[in-house]
Amino acid sequence: MTKQDSDKYKKLLLKKKEEILQAVKHIEQDTLSRSQRDASGDLSGYSLHMADTATDSYDREFSLGLASSAQQILYEIDEALKRVKEKGFGNCLLCEKPIPKKRLKVIPYASLCIACQAKEETKRRRMGPPPASGPIPSSDE
Repeated sequence: MTKQDSDKYKKLLLKKKEEILQAVKHIEQDTLSRSQRDASGDLSGYSLHMADTATDSYDREFSLGLASSAQQILYEIDEALKRVKEKGFGNCLLCEKPIPKKRLKVIPYASLCIACQAKEETKRRRMGPPPASGPIPSSDE
């Protein structure tokens, strides 16, 4: 990868990082800093309906999930910026072949080529979701 390409992708990564930081900041301001009563618009002294409370809880959980996903992308961007600095950016971490520029243009923090990414996703699907922790069986059963 040329110095000019590296500089272009570094700018792209920094721009993407700034966009995500702004999105996380917005989520934080919109969701985490407001109380349930403020979020519902209920200014009366009456308690909220259970369904409203459940919806508010779901919305908060959803927003926290978005923030968590954004944090993961920020981590991947930081790792990509390290690879730019160390002159390893643009090569797949598994097979070490160049990652196509079209892929890097869309996902500048991509660390795997399409073929290796597909293998990793197939491997994760085969492993299945982590075991769910269900109800604890009682000793009567």
